[in-house]
Amino acid sequence: MVKTGRDAGLPKPDSDDPSSPVYWGHILEPIVAEQYSHQTGRKVRRVNAVLQHPDPDKHWMLANLDYSVVADEEVQILECKTAGEFGSRLWKDGVPDYIQCQVQHQLAVTGKQAADVCVLLCGQALKIYRIERNEELIEALIVLERQFWNYVETDTPPPADGSDSADRALRHLYPVDQGEILDFSQSKELSDAFDELLAIRSEMEALKSAESHLKQRIQSQMGEASKATFPSGAVSWKRSKDSAGLNVKQLLKDQPELLNQYPLTKPGSRRFLIQA
Repeated sequence: MVKTGRDAGLPKPDSDDPSSPVYWGHILEPIVAEQYSHQTGRKVRRVNAVLQHPDPDKHWMLANLDYSVVADEEVQILECKTAGEFGSRLWKDGVPDYIQCQVQHQLAVTGKQAADVCVLLCGQALKIYRIERNEELIEALIVLERQFWNYVETDTPPPADGSDSADRALRHLYPVDQGEILDFSQSKELSDAFDELLAIRSEMEALKSAESHLKQRIQSQMGEASKATFPSGAVSWKRSKDSAGLNVKQLLKDQPELLNQYPLTKPGSRRFLIQA
């Protein structure tokens, strides 16, 4: 949708919003690069250009680097990252897969041999990871990227993959229904998908019931305790703080004229309901 200009209505991170991770990533990037230089002794240079693969057959492969490492035989690219409380969990086993793919793509476009990823975790822990060029992974990426770019050039929506991104895209592409009824009974592929969906939902309901049963068994033994520990972990059962709110229903009942003074129309959304 982005590449074909259909993303105008999709929500985007605001780089000027101090509550957005994108904002702090932009602010902290030069600081991360400076600290990388300080800790490694390597000089880096900001890259203010979008780079293109030199092979005409791969002209669609572009890369936007953070920094290049100056005159160093061991490493040539620096990628700066920041991660907050939740994002840092993705780094507990090293560089997340999606960033490794990003860096291998950069190495493919530039022809370089190695890159350092420098990440600032929770604003206080700086870690540096080396990623060496992996020809096997690069070849696999090029196959997938070429397939994706073919979707773009032929204006063909890629198949849905179950991701949150695909869900947002479908809701944006088809925000309203027109009342038409489609008969998919002759489509074995879609009929099988529907039957599998029914089976999965039935399994989920059974698992949800089992989850509730196990949770209640533990709660009944905890009583008024705040926490319980086990060999494999722990659970907490604490009361949250009281919060103040506005009883809108009662307010409008007592002062119905407020509804005309401060009207608010909330756009409806399509609901996907299943009937067996």
